[in-house]
Amino acid sequence: MVDLIVDFIVHGSEDTVGVAVRDVPGAQTLTGWNMEKDETLSLESRDPVALGHKVALVDIARGEKVVKYNRPIGNSTQDIARGSHVHTHNLKTARWQQ
Repeated sequence: MVDLIVDFIVHGSEDTVGVAVRDVPGAQTLTGWNMEKDETLSLESRDPVALGHKVALVDIARGEKVVKYNRPIGNSTQDIARGSHVHTHNLKTARWQQ
């Protein structure tokens, strides 16, 4: 088995974001691992993403639900392109929507 350097993990099969497991640069091919499916993913990062922050796995339209752990965690406040950094600047978490 070849050791794989993983840049981000995805918790659920329905997730639209992954979580950086190290600081990752922008404009680089990232390797991810989907824990639920046990499969390797590849993604071009558009922005730098800090350790513990999210990266978009798909294009997410403004107002669309952002999914992590197979559950909505909030809504995007702007269009988010695949490979972009997802955090408080473009995500309103469900906790603060009440």
